[in-house]
Amino acid sequence: MRNWLVLLCPCVVGVALHLCWLLLGGPGRRPAGPLASFPQWELKHYDVVVGVLSARHNHGLRNVIRNTWFKHLKQHPALSTRVLVKFIIGAHGCDVPVEDREDPYSCKLLNITNPVLNQEIEAFILPEDTSSVLSEDRIVSVNFRVLYPIVITSLGVFYESDGVGFQRNITVKLYQAEQEEALFSARFSPPSCGVQVNRLWYKPVEQFILPESFEGTIVWESQDLHGLVSRNLHKVIVNDGGGVLRVSMTGEGSWPHEFTEGVEGIAGGFIYTIQEGDALLQSLHTRPERFVNHLKNLEQEDALLKEESCAYDDIVFVDVVDTYRNVPAKLLNFYRWTVESANFDLLLKTDDDCYVNLEAVFNRITHKKLDRPNIWWGNFRLNWAVDRTGKWQELEYPSPAYPAFACGSGYVISKDIVQWLASNAERLKTYQGEDVSMGIWMAAIGPKRYQDSLWLCEKTCEPGMLSSPQYSPQELSELWRVKELCGDPCSCEGR
Repeated sequence: MRNWLVLLCPCVVGVALHLCWLLLGGPGRRPAGPLASFPQWELKHYDVVVGVLSARHNHGLRNVIRNTWFKHLKQHPALSTRVLVKFIIGAHGCDVPVEDREDPYSCKLLNITNPVLNQEIEAFILPEDTSSVLSEDRIVSVNFRVLYPIVITSLGVFYESDGVGFQRNITVKLYQAEQEEALFSARFSPPSCGVQVNRLWYKPVEQFILPESFEGTIVWESQDLHGLVSRNLHKVIVNDGGGVLRVSMTGEGSWPHEFTEGVEGIAGGFIYTIQEGDALLQSLHTRPERFVNHLKNLEQEDALLKEESCAYDDIVFVDVVDTYRNVPAKLLNFYRWTVESANFDLLLKTDDDCYVNLEAVFNRITHKKLDRPNIWWGNFRLNWAVDRTGKWQELEYPSPAYPAFACGSGYVISKDIVQWLASNAERLKTYQGEDVSMGIWMAAIGPKRYQDSLWLCEKTCEPGMLSSPQYSPQELSELWRVKELCGDPCSCEGR
């Protein structure tokens, strides 16, 4: 009998470890399904679960946390068993090198092929069988995004095929997104109608390099009582130069209505050239080699993360490609994991570049009696304008301002809110950032908000602060060193 036990023990241990790895997930693989498919056991209770959003490559920040406030927590006689801390990491790295993405915040391939170089390109072309029809619309506009630098050399309008020449007064302007002043414009009139090319009249404009990620709107406006000769975007041929620009319409869910003046459509066109052509060709030539090296680096990153997870047992890998745009999805997946894996009262969310004082957090929970249902405790931004460009670009939330949302450096929500988020995770729409997404989600259920300015929104140091964001590993270490030495991370005056 003893021999059988000796043989079975390693198998049992191996099965247990494999099951644990499946439940927690691992880098580069798909985590297992919900715990409901396995026999249930009583979950350990924690007063607070701390979720630390962390990028895959931020090993240095995670190690600093493990050696500062996390280490202090583990050694604290009263708090060590009351708190569960987990780093939240996407199980999958982006398989597109940063240089080959449309922007550094997503995992979308910059799909430029056979670029048209060293020549002028007409952006819009009317099919031969398309007739010119005068519409009732006096203002028509179209939105576009630049994916590789271009220069617009001319703006144009559709001509009228009545054989009597150009008889209209039309102004064409180019606006940068969210800007009220036009970058440049062209005015067409009977005595000054420009040059006819194919089926458009063109006039040269002042030339500016429009950089990668530039977002603009071209507006055609009739100065007469008549409407414009215009077409629906789907009835013209768009020449994107091999993929260096993209034309978008509000109806396609890509642009908010405030970006559009008048009616969406095409009432002319523009001529452009691609800049830095040699650099583009070189980049396309070296792309295959870049992809091979990047995938090798991803494999190494997976191995390092697996080793880190096994060493510290403080990482939750969620089934998400780890990019900035996917941070809201990371958070929702972590909420689901928390509900399935722990019994708890409150959840604290923070980031891996944040200083956190958990002792102060617990003291305020007790003092303010925040350990109860339906609470959201943080430092809230109110009437925060929606950005339509840049890192925080949001094109799908239609309002000009977000609902109230807590700063991302730290906030606390009660268990019932986490359960609601977890149970609705598949239906909740994610937006550009996890903080604003959380505000939009919470607007649906209206929890009790507790405003507390000690959850700092900006990188600064204040006595008694609960959290502060945007620190490097060295700065976090120094903050904690000063706190340990003097009791106040901000200074040691009088000591």
